[in-house]
Amino acid sequence: MTDDGLLRRVPGAKEWTSYRRLVTALHHREPDRVPFDLGGSMVTGVNVRALTALRQVLGLPGEAQVLDRVTQMAETGDDVRDRLRVDVRSVRPNAPGRAGLARDLGWVGDHDRLIDEFGIGWQMPRHGGHYYDLYFSPLADCRTVADVERNPWPDALDPARFEGLKQRVDNVVEQEHLGVVVERMHAGMWEHAMWMRGYEQFFMDMVTDPAIVHAIMSKELEVKMAYWGRVLDRLDRHTLVLSTADDLGTQSGPLVSVAMYRDLIWPYHRRLFQFLKSRARTEIFIFFHCDGAIWKFIPLLIEAGVDILNPWQVNCKGMDDTKRFKREFGADLTIWGGSCDTQSVLPFGTPQQVRDETRRLIEDLAPGGGYVFAPIHVIQAGVPPENIIAWWETLMEYGPYDET
Repeated sequence: MTDDGLLRRVPGAKEWTSYRRLVTALHHREPDRVPFDLGGSMVTGVNVRALTALRQVLGLPGEAQVLDRVTQMAETGDDVRDRLRVDVRSVRPNAPGRAGLARDLGWVGDHDRLIDEFGIGWQMPRHGGHYYDLYFSPLADCRTVADVERNPWPDALDPARFEGLKQRVDNVVEQEHLGVVVERMHAGMWEHAMWMRGYEQFFMDMVTDPAIVHAIMSKELEVKMAYWGRVLDRLDRHTLVLSTADDLGTQSGPLVSVAMYRDLIWPYHRRLFQFLKSRARTEIFIFFHCDGAIWKFIPLLIEAGVDILNPWQVNCKGMDDTKRFKREFGADLTIWGGSCDTQSVLPFGTPQQVRDETRRLIEDLAPGGGYVFAPIHVIQAGVPPENIIAWWETLMEYGPYDET
């Protein structure tokens, strides 16, 4: 399969820049076509092995390179971005100048291990591993709020993180004419708190020891606000998408009750999002990555200040009714993702099944703007490149808006 026949139908290429296309969609208006993101955030890319296979099908030389070691997400690459008309690029903070707790442990038995700057341990098996899993939680043995306070939290204001950040953001918009996602320093506050404490212990804390929960969440918020405050002090132009996250759902429902979320976690989301909007010197849209069956949380997320929901996991319970979402919440939220079931249809379906699913979701979510076409999280290793091409071709066929 060559790229010439695949890449011929691109309406409005001269009249619309990618930046203008994205901003128009985020304002819930219709651009020339639905904006496309592949690797424009840390949760909308492709596994390194899957991207290497896709590069071969597209006739592009070389192998994909790992961008994020823990998730094994690949750097999309300028050649892939150009070939597939990707509209978005991310700008990430640099590594801190002081490593702090971070260290690479290399091979330990059958696992490759590393410790991140928060002291969290991650490992990937030597055989059959696709990404790194949590194996060590540094706050697992904390018993008091004072223990949490004494933990060596990283310096969010390490100057090295921000070197060249403004220039890179300006270059994406002014030279490349792409939409830009400014990335967070680390994962979402609640999920990161659970990594720090350990899932089981943190869930127990939410019932038996809320003081520990608030202590950890307060430190998470403190780090987030310090980082984002410094970022936003530097950025004073362009419409920016700010990347935030927290997984609130499982395949079948919420991780915790809505009442427990509202009492213990939601206040920290609201404070962070309100801080971002009050501190910004230019127009921003808050991108909130949240996996799972999260329908029940939507009103609270809107109230907290979320503008964009990602990925909208259509194969989770209650999440397949995209027409209902558009009817009830489409004026308030942009869906960034929601393009094809990446757990079953994209990896295991036929190209025609991929086309049918993708077309249905475009037709449900695209009208009126407020939709960015992107993977539902990172496309995993083993997804056939022919299915990725079918997914993309469907966007090119059904993503243009009627300009009459």
